[in-house]
Order: sequence, then C-alpha cells, then structure tokens
Amino acid sequence: MTTVPLLDLSPHPAVATTQPGPVRAAAHLAADGGLTLDYRIDAPAGSLLLPPPAAPVFTDELWQHTCCEAFVAAVGGLAYREFNFSPSGAWAVYDFSDYRQRITTPIPATGPLIACQADAQGLTLRATLPAALLPVTDTWRIGLTVVLESVDGQKSWWALAHTADRPDFHPLASFTLTLNRNAS
Repeated sequence: MTTVPLLDLSPHPAVATTQPGPVRAAAHLAADGGLTLDYRIDAPAGSLLLPPPAAPVFTDELWQHTCCEAFVAAVGGLAYREFNFSPSGAWAVYDFSDYRQRITTPIPATGPLIACQADAQGLTLRATLPAALLPVTDTWRIGLTVVLESVDGQKSWWALAHTADRPDFHPLASFTLTLNRNAS
C-alpha cells in the first residue's frame, strides 16, 4: 500500500482570489488496487457555496460548482480519466483519448464512494475509487484538483500544478503525482 500525505494545492495564478485556504489533497493506494483520495479545504463556515445532498449517481457538469477532482493517466500514455466528486455525493467519470478529446464510454455501474463533512473550519471530502474504475497500469500519473465557488459566486481553481495560462486541469504535464501499484 502506498500513501501520499496531504499535499498543498495552489490557486491558479491568473485568477485573483480571496478564497480561503489552504486546500490540500492526499492519495492512498489500497491493497486491492483501489484508490482513496482525501481533500481538505480550510474555509470559514458559510463561505463556500455547497450543493445540497443528492443521490450518489452520475451527474454531468459537477465541475461548474464546488467540486473535488482527480485526473488519472497511465504513465507513458495520452489517454486519461477524469473523476468529479461533488460534496453533494454526486459523481462523474469521463474518458479522454488525448488532451480534451473526450470519448464516449458507458457510465460505470458502480461509481466512487464519497463521504463529505463540512464543519466550522471547512470541508473534508473522501472519495474511494474501486480498482475497476481506474486505468489498468502499474504506474499512474495523477492530477489532484479542486474547483471552489464562494457564496458570492466567485470561483477559484486549485491544483498540484498549473501548466496553462488559464485554469485548465487537463494538460498531462499537470498530472504531477505518480503512484505505483507495486511500490511498498
């Protein structure tokens, strides 16, 4: 099992933000090949616009509002999978053959498990991805990202790395976390 401790995400520098922080994310590779992602957003109570609880089903366009995300690619490949985790419990999975070249794939029968808790200090979200949802490879390149929407409608885009002039989580160069299933 491999665990990556909480890593700092940074806001995109081209977008001025008064959003609170820090924003952090961590990854844990389970013995069964699944992946658990933990996100921690420090924000005063009531400062983030959070969607109401929803059914834990596939829901499109979650990234338009407060949403935690992960981008996962096999090392050496161009294809990647985007995961969206809403604090509401809804989720989305998208497949791409190359940079922003979305391909149509069936909606997975089983989605990620999402647990979210908001408190006076902020928001904690845990997304557990079964191995069947992940690209088949020994080594992944991962981009951990968060879109925040404040109650006044201001948005900010947070990531481990920003490699584009405008907020864009899709460039493979921004998938800076590497996890190997065979590492101990």
